[in-house]
Amino acid sequence: MVTREDVENIALLSKLFVPEEELDGLTKSMQEIVNFADTINNAPAGGEGFDNINNLSNVFREDEVVPSFPSTEILKNAPEQAEDHFLVRNRE
Repeated sequence: MVTREDVENIALLSKLFVPEEELDGLTKSMQEIVNFADTINNAPAGGEGFDNINNLSNVFREDEVVPSFPSTEILKNAPEQAEDHFLVRNRE
């Protein structure tokens, strides 16, 4: 059972301010979340798995080595470059 004190303690540990008028609503919401998790935990785990439900076998293609563009050609698209690399601005 989730209590108002639990919500206040979680808010304190999370360094969050929760207005007094929101505590009851949050307590109810948190209890609903816990109830839902309990429902999931109590669901039967037996039965058939969902793995390979379409009976597919290795639908992946083989890796093939193909020639690449030369780095000088690729770097022509770079607004800024250094050596063989794209330069990217730091947005701090």
